[in-house]
Parts: sequence; structure tokens; C-alpha cells
Amino acid sequence: MSANAFLTDDSLALVARRLRALGYDVQLARGARLEELFEAARSSGRTVLTLSTRRPGRKASVPVITLPRGDARGAVRELAARFEPAGPPFGRCLECNQPLQSRFAAEAIGEVPAAVARSAASLHHCPECGRWYWEGSHTARLREWLEAALGRPLAERGKSG
Repeated sequence: MSANAFLTDDSLALVARRLRALGYDVQLARGARLEELFEAARSSGRTVLTLSTRRPGRKASVPVITLPRGDARGAVRELAARFEPAGPPFGRCLECNQPLQSRFAAEAIGEVPAAVARSAASLHHCPECGRWYWEGSHTARLREWLEAALGRPLAERGKSG
């Protein structure tokens, strides 16, 4: 069982995306009931992240972390203090959790804004869902949020987003 592979539901979708931006392996089980979440975590060897204090009886052996309700920054800070990320910051797809691949800008022509394809130093691509990531103002805002949550600067390695 991997100590830094997590599974959560829609209630922690924002936290999941922010953790992915930090390089954590966080799968999101959309629409899953608590029992289904625990079963999926048991079968995949993941730790459940939840807001619920309820525990399905026969899933008691599944590792679980109950996070504070309404405090996404606090949840990110708590998990980052306890666990190492699976990869570098901005190295995972924010939508589907897959590790990103570095790609040439020419490969993104027609799929990203023309100005990005012409000027981006590097682009990253998700092989699962096809999303493209690049350093832009959205990355700067996300970086600010993450640094505020962690109380420290992020490493520069693996920039995209």
C-alpha cells in the first residue's frame, strides 16, 4: 500500500486538484457513496481522504484521513506536512491525475492558443485525457494559492500548469 496514493470523492474535489498540482497521486471517485469509496480504496491500495467521520464496518482496515470541513488550505497543508508527493509540482494532470509528459510546442498546434504554441518554453500533455498545460497567469495564481497554503515557496522543478 502506498502511503502517498489517495482516493477521495466529490466533497474534496478542490483539495484533490490542489494536491495533484503539488505532485500527489489523488484519484477522485465522482459520485461514489462512502461504502463505494472505501471499497475502491481497499482494492487499489489507496488511503481514503474524507470529510466524513462515519466508517463502513467491514472496511475498517482501509487507511483513512478525515480532513477539516471548509478548510481546503488547511487540508493541503496537513497532508503536505505528513506525506511526500509522488512527483514534482505541476507534474500531474489536474483533471485525471495522470503524470504529464513534456512535449514540443509544435505538437500542440491547433490544440492550444496560437500565441502559446509560438511562445511557450515548454508544454506538458496528459496522455490520458489529452489536456495541455503551460506556464501562464493561471499557473501563477495556483502557485500563489499553494504557497499560501503551505507557508513556503514551491520548488521550480516541473513547472507547467
